[in-house]
Amino acid sequence: MTAKPIALQELPADLDRSRLPNHVAVIMDGNGRWAKRKGRPRIIGHQKGVDALKNLLRCCRDWGIPALTAYAFSTENWGRPLEEVEFLMTLFERVLRRELQEMMAENVKIRFVGNLEELPKSLQSEIERSMHDTQNNSGIQFTIATNYGGRQEILQACQAIASKVEQGYLKVEEIDEALFERHLYTQGIVHPDLLIRTSGEMRISNFLLWQMAYAEIYVTQTLWPDFDRVEFHKALFAYQQRDRRFGKV
Repeated sequence: MTAKPIALQELPADLDRSRLPNHVAVIMDGNGRWAKRKGRPRIIGHQKGVDALKNLLRCCRDWGIPALTAYAFSTENWGRPLEEVEFLMTLFERVLRRELQEMMAENVKIRFVGNLEELPKSLQSEIERSMHDTQNNSGIQFTIATNYGGRQEILQACQAIASKVEQGYLKVEEIDEALFERHLYTQGIVHPDLLIRTSGEMRISNFLLWQMAYAEIYVTQTLWPDFDRVEFHKALFAYQQRDRRFGKV
């Protein structure tokens, strides 16, 4: 008989605490396929995906990983069926309203990145409230990329910098990586050390293109709703086997 996996509340013994990533980013892929395999509507997969994300957030907290970024909705996702998009917007809003008090109690600092102005006004209000209420929390930094696209982020940064040069507020020779990063959605957030993508897709899908320059990439066939602490343990163990040279010998 195969032993059942333990709950893994504590950091697994085969992981080196000193070599954990400071920031984990996740592309939460496979909600729809998970639902289809079970003969359920796609929206059920998205609901289960929210549970998986909550569990991962708490796992990062329990194991001492200070930052988590989740790719919740891309700029390309507007091309999905209208009823699915509307459901996702409603789901985001409902989850924020329902979970904010608990996030406060757990000292989570919430931040949203992306072109938030294109989201429904009611959702924008919940986003603003969640960021305002948690801004002084000192626990895990939880970033949600919503209506986010890496190319669009870089483009808007270039436009903002070019405008300052044109208006005489900035000289071309003053432009460096640090200045560029201050014009990104993610300003002030440490770059991810580890990117996890579920469902086996081998691409980064326009996610954190600038920030992911030296992130280690881990791809699993596991669909997102099934991604639990056991699966996260596997990802972190694989990460700690990597030799991170950052272009050096």
